[in-house]
Amino acid sequence: MIVLPVLPSCRAISSFLRGGEVVAEVGGEKLYRSDLDKVIPRGLPADDSTFLAKQYINTWATELVFLGIAEEQLSKSEKDVTKELEDYRKSLLKYRYEQLYVNERLDTSVTDEMVEEYYNAHQDKFVLSRPLVKARFLSISADSPAKDQIRKRMMSSDVEDLVEADSLAYSSALKFTTWSDRWIDVTALAREFPMDYTVMLAQMKNSWIEQTDTLGVARLAYVPEMMQKGQVAPLEYSAQTIRDIIISARKQALISTLEQDLLNDARENGKFVIH
Repeated sequence: MIVLPVLPSCRAISSFLRGGEVVAEVGGEKLYRSDLDKVIPRGLPADDSTFLAKQYINTWATELVFLGIAEEQLSKSEKDVTKELEDYRKSLLKYRYEQLYVNERLDTSVTDEMVEEYYNAHQDKFVLSRPLVKARFLSISADSPAKDQIRKRMMSSDVEDLVEADSLAYSSALKFTTWSDRWIDVTALAREFPMDYTVMLAQMKNSWIEQTDTLGVARLAYVPEMMQKGQVAPLEYSAQTIRDIIISARKQALISTLEQDLLNDARENGKFVIH
């Protein structure tokens, strides 16, 4: 039985919420107003609060209805989840102890020399599947008098010109972002337009990508440097990935050592015997 089977309108829910402590019932299970108070933030407008209440009640009721049908339709053996629960419990306990053991012993320091050594030995792992770019991006009203001034300075390699571009953009542009000092995945730039990166690169002429939308917003990107798909990513771009790889390998080594040590101890103590 569902007391609120359809929850027809926000007005009905709002009225019902004011009518008592129990706000919904499925079979013998009841949902109380206090349960909703725990999940709905205070201070929301009435309409928003009621909408969230409707969503929560429907989700709560759906889960219980499904559970009821499953209890009715599944066989006794199909409903027996004892083994799955025990397997999950064992897996969870094992995972939690591994994390405790690793966190107490893991060395997370990785020097630049380690990073460079790994990079030089495994360059095949850092072949680019997409281009990398260094770029400057501007979003501005197409008829803004500052557009051409900023555009001119975006092409410069002089720091003062770039600072001036940023200053002009602050007061007249919608957005100005520069990745002049670091490589980024080309998809990060494509999201600014927004379009598929292959379409964006096809439109690039003389290191410039320009687009004006139907609302009169001009988007410009200057791309002074680009690395093509198939090239080896530069060390500075790959450094963080390499640090993560090294630390991950240390984690796995600690876990493998832990497993072997526990097994050896169990043999020595007579807890593990192969007959």
